[in-house]
Amino acid sequence: MSDNGLAVLPSVVVHRRVEWHDTDAAGHHHHGAVLRWVESAESVLLRRRGVADLFGRIPRVHYEVDYRARLWFGQPIQVELAVAAVGEKSVRYEFVVRGDDVVAATGNMVITMAAPDSPRAVPWSAEVRAALSTGGRQASDPAD
Repeated sequence: MSDNGLAVLPSVVVHRRVEWHDTDAAGHHHHGAVLRWVESAESVLLRRRGVADLFGRIPRVHYEVDYRARLWFGQPIQVELAVAAVGEKSVRYEFVVRGDDVVAATGNMVITMAAPDSPRAVPWSAEVRAALSTGGRQASDPAD
């Protein structure tokens, strides 16, 4: 993504194709597909970092995306997701979605740690903080 310190934080690149259900009546990708692709990349990243058990406890509290180009049914895409910052109770991801030689979308998403018995975000455990703060770029695997 960039040389602003993200190299030591975990990141992943996932390869997909634009599926029929990702498109809208105009024939190109629907805006909601970007969120699904980003969340798919997040699941790969969390599995690889050994913290997939976070699912169901990490609500999205902020999501921002800039749409830059259209993607079409069947087109191969690449989703790069990087941990940009790990706070006491939240993590900010940055992402880029590419198709062929074009950047189709960029953005960021913030997640927090939720506990069933607390109405507010709770701090990350030391294990989760370590998993999300180290590891660098994960190998790209088209099979993910």
